[in-house]
Amino acid sequence: MANKEEMRGKDYNDPPPAPFIDSREFSMWSFYRACIAEFIATLLFLYITVATVIGVSEAKTCGGVGLLGIAWAFGGMIFVLVYCTAGISGGHINPAVTFGLFLARKVSLPRAFFYMVAQCLGAICGVGLVKAFQKTYYVQSGGGANMVQPGYSNGTGLAAEIIGTFVLVYTVFSATDPKRNARDSHVPVLAPLPIGFAVFMVHLATIPITGTGINPARSFGAAVIYGHKKSWDDHWIFWVEAKEACESHQNLNLFGAWS
Repeated sequence: MANKEEMRGKDYNDPPPAPFIDSREFSMWSFYRACIAEFIATLLFLYITVATVIGVSEAKTCGGVGLLGIAWAFGGMIFVLVYCTAGISGGHINPAVTFGLFLARKVSLPRAFFYMVAQCLGAICGVGLVKAFQKTYYVQSGGGANMVQPGYSNGTGLAAEIIGTFVLVYTVFSATDPKRNARDSHVPVLAPLPIGFAVFMVHLATIPITGTGINPARSFGAAVIYGHKKSWDDHWIFWVEAKEACESHQNLNLFGAWS
């Protein structure tokens, strides 16, 4: 009775939680189509963004787009790719987003796992294309790999990444909140905009510290292709921060902080 009374007072319906394991997904073409979409989107994301990083690194003073341009490349590509893939896969393009949605019971475990695999493979292929097209400058420019920059400790890098990923995950959940979608019909269409803008703003703040990860697939793909010891020594940061940020967001959500 209490649940029925609560529903009468709402102007929206909460979607049911996703099953922990849904074996039916494996028999649906839409599942594989979504995984392919995540692979292609992450490939394109890494190709454009890492190519921008390499180009900025090799540009003459005042001759390139600079830090602001790098941030725009990351934020702009997320805006475009989320808009393009939201109706196919949900437009995750990031294991941190996928893990956060899994914790919130928005996606099943198999879907979360295969999304993450597709994202990591797409990232490797995307950075691989950059290396193939820009062999002369790729290694000289650090391969666009994420690592803690000189003058900063690993603890500082981890903290900056946790905060940045938290901002992103918080924005994703806010932009896709069923309450807002039910009350404002334009919200689902505009959702990619705040998500892309969040990525842009976090990059402005975090590039000087770690090069900005906030996406384990982005960091993994760059580390695999670049293969430098420093990038692997610091690589754990970009997976731990995703876990901590998503768990922190979910804990606050469970305690009603976003209600």
